Amino acid sequence: MEAESEPYVRLASLRQLHQVMADMNTARSLADTLQTVANGVVAALGYELACVNLVRPDGDLVVAAFAGDPAAESLITGRVGSRESWERRLGMGETWGDLIFIPHTEGWILDDDDVPQWYTDGPAPRFDDEWHPSDRLFAPMYTPAAPGGNGTCGELIGVLSVDRPRNGRRPGAWGREALQMYAFQAAIAISNARLRANMQRALVRLECEQQALRASEESFRQAFEYAPSGMAIAEMGGDQHGRILRTNDALCRLLGRPASAMRRYSFSDLVHPEDIGTLLRTSAEGGRAELRLGRRDGTYLWVSLRNSVVADAADGPRFLLTHVEDIEDRKRRELQLAHRASHDSLTGLPNSAELRSRLSSRLCKRPQSTHPAAVDAMDAQGHPAFDTNGHGFDFRTDGAESFEAYDHHVHTVAPEDGARDDGTKGLAVLFCDLDGFKSINDRFGHNAGDAVLIEVARRLTRGVRDGDTVARLGGDEFVILADGLGSADAQDLAVRLRNEIIQPIRAEGRAVRVGASFGIGWAHCGMTADEVLKSADERMYVEKRSRPKQHRRAG
Repeated sequence: MEAESEPYVRLASLRQLHQVMADMNTARSLADTLQTVANGVVAALGYELACVNLVRPDGDLVVAAFAGDPAAESLITGRVGSRESWERRLGMGETWGDLIFIPHTEGWILDDDDVPQWYTDGPAPRFDDEWHPSDRLFAPMYTPAAPGGNGTCGELIGVLSVDRPRNGRRPGAWGREALQMYAFQAAIAISNARLRANMQRALVRLECEQQALRASEESFRQAFEYAPSGMAIAEMGGDQHGRILRTNDALCRLLGRPASAMRRYSFSDLVHPEDIGTLLRTSAEGGRAELRLGRRDGTYLWVSLRNSVVADAADGPRFLLTHVEDIEDRKRRELQLAHRASHDSLTGLPNSAELRSRLSSRLCKRPQSTHPAAVDAMDAQGHPAFDTNGHGFDFRTDGAESFEAYDHHVHTVAPEDGARDDGTKGLAVLFCDLDGFKSINDRFGHNAGDAVLIEVARRLTRGVRDGDTVARLGGDEFVILADGLGSADAQDLAVRLRNEIIQPIRAEGRAVRVGASFGIGWAHCGMTADEVLKSADERMYVEKRSRPKQHRRAG
């Protein structure tokens, strides 16, 4: 049995987490943003309670938003905890990355401080990672680091505290990373909400307080120039519509371009060619889009664009104020989370779900029509015939002889059984089961077993072609998808991979050996992915039983 795998992450959960993060950045006000942050913890991260403690101008923290329990919300919302008490809490307990966890065994010393709380007592945990009602978990939220600073974060803007995981357990590695990433994005959303509120107030003053125009312009200039995120002002209307008139230092640094050069462009000149459509679909009035902008060095950076219209009381819309936020880290984290959901945590190979997805994408259902023309268009094996472009034909059953191509799909055909040189090339599915692996686990321990699995995965990957898929089903079972092979090619590949696997493997300071049994199945349209895998699995067991036990592995 191999080491415990990462927890399975449902695609629906990842989508929900992504949606919650998007909602944080589309809230209309600071209050809406704070409540969205609290609601998102309950909706997407698996906790029953969440509290947003926001730093006030005097340094103390106020409970600004609460989610999960209306009774607790009415009890503590608006209450204030001193900065001294909060710093004491954030300086004790266990550090989980940027998170602070204070177990119930230590938290009793905090019962008398002035931080609002809803914790209750309860029985001792029944197992090591069981959540106790008096356990405390905090996620500090910091502003983005100042430009040119040496630190990784700015000043504290608040603390996100959570309680009562729905599964009753302390969060594992993935849960901690998800909460830490969420707090990071929440801090950006809150900072941006404050920034937008300041900007909107400045814009209102520009329009409504004509007598204080110069003071308002200075206020706007400072908010624009010293904003931590990129800002730009563009022309609206006329021949120069969309041309960038002014940028702040943050945007220039982000794109690696001087302000003088930026004034020669519009955003349509800088956007990635694949994202032009996204930019054009974004409405100027409050529009928002996630796309890639080109840097001076030729690379592209993922950003979020948010547009606001600056209107003149007499002439109407005059300028477009664009807020540019760097989301490269979030995009990278999303890719990492998606990779974890589709790949085996031990070997790094595609997992069972990803294997079935790749295999299913190559298969299609056969046309079921009994029209005579459809029968004529079948080949000798009953597979759909192809036109000169490799497309399959479909037929109508209402008497009309209608041909319809399966666009962008080339039908998968299997070589005939027993034919080694008939010229047919197909999608070979090699089901590999290790021989003697259990005895290594039993004799030398699971660490040795894990080392064997990792090395076998490396040898299988090294032994196939670019474009072939090597996946781990679980345990000591692997599957190889190799397209464009004939029967002889597939047999030769199985022999070559078996010879690679039986070579000695270093595990826990000793040399061990395992053998491998291969079953070769063939995928063709009309089969499901499970049917293809079952066929290869059955052939593997036939091959395994056909060899004496002492010959199944070397040494």
